[in-house]
Amino acid sequence: MQLQAREIDIGTRTPTVILNGDDAAELGAHPLDRVEIDHDGGTVVGIVELTDELVAEGELAVTRPLGHIEGEVTVTIAPSPSSASFVRKKLDDIELEAGEIEAIVTDIKYDRLSDAELSAFVTSIYTNGLSRAEIVDLTESMVAAGETMHWDREVVADKHSIGGVAGNRVTPVVVPIVAAAGVTIPKTSSRAVTSAAGTADTMEVFCDVEFGLDEIRGIVAETDGCMVWGGGVNLSPVDDKIIRVETPLSLDPPGQMIASVLSKKKSAGSTEIVIDIPYGEGAKVSSLDAAREMAEDFDRVGDALDMQIDCAITRGNQPIGTGIGCGLEARDVLAVLQGEGPDDLRSKAVTLADVLLSSCDCDESAADILDDGRALARFREIVAAQNGDPDVTTDDLPLGSHTATVEARRDGRISHANNRLVNECARRAGAPKDKGAGLDLAARVGDAVEEGETLFTIHAETAEKRDEAVRYARENQPVRVNAPDEALVERYG
Repeated sequence: MQLQAREIDIGTRTPTVILNGDDAAELGAHPLDRVEIDHDGGTVVGIVELTDELVAEGELAVTRPLGHIEGEVTVTIAPSPSSASFVRKKLDDIELEAGEIEAIVTDIKYDRLSDAELSAFVTSIYTNGLSRAEIVDLTESMVAAGETMHWDREVVADKHSIGGVAGNRVTPVVVPIVAAAGVTIPKTSSRAVTSAAGTADTMEVFCDVEFGLDEIRGIVAETDGCMVWGGGVNLSPVDDKIIRVETPLSLDPPGQMIASVLSKKKSAGSTEIVIDIPYGEGAKVSSLDAAREMAEDFDRVGDALDMQIDCAITRGNQPIGTGIGCGLEARDVLAVLQGEGPDDLRSKAVTLADVLLSSCDCDESAADILDDGRALARFREIVAAQNGDPDVTTDDLPLGSHTATVEARRDGRISHANNRLVNECARRAGAPKDKGAGLDLAARVGDAVEEGETLFTIHAETAEKRDEAVRYARENQPVRVNAPDEALVERYG
């Protein structure tokens, strides 16, 4: 069929073409079918959407991912990519071969699978799991589909937490400790998806986090470390596309998560990695047995990829630190580096740094590096290299001025602090977009509190968001005293 193509200003993620309903009927095309478009610049394949008004009969609208296409084109029905049949195979709980996984990853990279087919692939993994061989094949294929970083050193350290614990801003403490010991640690981190802040969001309070590969190499050459946003570089881009599909349903199947983490670490050139696996109520891993099983999978897959993996299984039944949200977490980080701050954040950071230093055959003590000021000095050097203010103080950090305190209505003990609910309450206050928004925790699980004593303070940048967080706290009680149905009251400040 001959049609007149024109570009349309719609920024779709997939290579989408929009057909008039009458033209589609004549062509025999249905929504999400693929069509092949022959034009002066070559041949491309697009995924069909239909309209009766946006595109006139005889026209074809093409979206940005297809590039610049205008004028007369020939449109024909295109076959589904072979990888679509491999997705169906996995839905039937049949183990995929290495070549089949590679085909799926390649088609995801080039947007040849529709969102429905990609969602089906994620669903198949969530429902049927991945064997260790499949995890290895998926990891290697995702690494090959993106750029990789190479370093002129035999040992390159890295650290990752599988997430789920509110606060837990350990990375900005671990990285300068390790770098101050003379170990290279180029840390790429994520932004928040469902939490109140990711490491990249928190570091953005201090400095820039978006850099290209050459810029990252320069920062690491100067300081032995960096803390940058992984989305700013093309490391394992297929993983980012898979995560986009997982996010709306909060799906994070263990096999895919392991492939996700290790593909990013392999792409970053890391050789020695410590993986923090928190477990407990509200964390991604609910039990110690499940955490041990995941640690074993990480170890085995790491061996197959020639990566040294050390898993640290940690308690994740409540938040780490007192600040939840970008500015508040940045405050905790800087305080710990200055020899103050929350004890639990310091203790966990020192423990993970010691594990990482040991795996890198470095006999330095993380506590010594922290206590003698070398970690703080290195942190300031990294901040400066990433275009931040090396002289930043806690007074410089953003803190929302619209506040409300949530208090206990009776004497008792803190019996419950749900990570998911704490994160969501901070997000209702505006985190992570609003850097000064979040929660400031005043009590921990097991602490005795009296009637009227503050459990946490909500910080927001607008009164409306503060009030929304208060409503959420009242209805869901992220921090509870004694009985699960203990009521809370709030006071405004």
